[in-house]
Amino acid sequence: MFDMINRWYKRRFSDPRAVSLFAILFFGFIVIYFFGHLIAPLLVAIVLAYLLEWPVSKLSQLGLPRTLAVILVILLFVGFMLLAFFGLVPTIWEQVGNLLNDIPSMYARLQTSIAHIPEQYPELANLKIVESVMDNAKDQALSMGEKVVKGSFSSLLSLATLSIYLILVPLLIFFLLKDKKEMITTLGSVLPKERELAYQVWVEMNQQISNYINGKVLEIVIVGGVSYATFALLDLRYAVLLSVAVGFSVLIPYIGAAAVTIPVAIVGIFQWGFTSDFYWLLIAYGIIQALDGNVLVPVLFSEAVNLHPVAIIVAVLVFGGLWGFWGVFFAIPLATLVKAVWKAVPAQEEESTSQ
Repeated sequence: MFDMINRWYKRRFSDPRAVSLFAILFFGFIVIYFFGHLIAPLLVAIVLAYLLEWPVSKLSQLGLPRTLAVILVILLFVGFMLLAFFGLVPTIWEQVGNLLNDIPSMYARLQTSIAHIPEQYPELANLKIVESVMDNAKDQALSMGEKVVKGSFSSLLSLATLSIYLILVPLLIFFLLKDKKEMITTLGSVLPKERELAYQVWVEMNQQISNYINGKVLEIVIVGGVSYATFALLDLRYAVLLSVAVGFSVLIPYIGAAAVTIPVAIVGIFQWGFTSDFYWLLIAYGIIQALDGNVLVPVLFSEAVNLHPVAIIVAVLVFGGLWGFWGVFFAIPLATLVKAVWKAVPAQEEESTSQ
């Protein structure tokens, strides 16, 4: 057994370029895992810098100085975010309040429906188990409502931290975009010299991460916008709140779509009951999810989604458990990184063997 492990170790780590690659990955993992909460503004700025690099590059190609292009793009981006924030957040907050106020009446209607079940189905006359489940559901709903209210009040105490982020993140984005080449050169000077394999993986992943972030933001906007138009057309209550939830559900592949189906269906049931309107809602929502999974995602992520669904779900669970929201957001790129490293190292071994 020891000889087998020794042979595997020599085969994998005899090449200094492979050692450098794994050392860089290990150091990056340690930094993000233990210090991710400290450098959170930098991580947010890096994600947004990837998002804004494309318009900056296009403006630079048109002859605009890069610094001026960066300033213009950041100003437009901040203006758009402020417009979206002040336009959406008050409406979402109002609909959350309305939903919390409607929970008791929803529960009362459900209790009334359950009380009539023995009349319609005498064989189900003993409903003690169902009633206990409903009581427990009521307690859970009320406690969840209290947590939401308490969380919103406690979040007001974090306004100072939020204001710091609002100042730091745009500054970091500006310097990351403006001094991109200088920072990459400086970073390269402190990395190991034998980094050809790491550079090969980086070139592949850099393009994929950029495409993934741009595509994911576009997917959120498209899915959320189409969902809102559909819900508004069907006159579904809490249309803005539910469409925002559907839009952001695409951050978690497969799991998000399944999870957000529950509140959409519950609101539809309590608004219309099991009528034709409710079934039209389910059909429309199913079409949106089908088009997203089978048309939009393959178009936006033609390379990144070249992974088995089981691999994507495992990546969401593993990286989400390690890094929370950012692990979920970057689950597909991180899974692609693992795949790229796995493919690159054997290829390097074969090259070394042939030489």
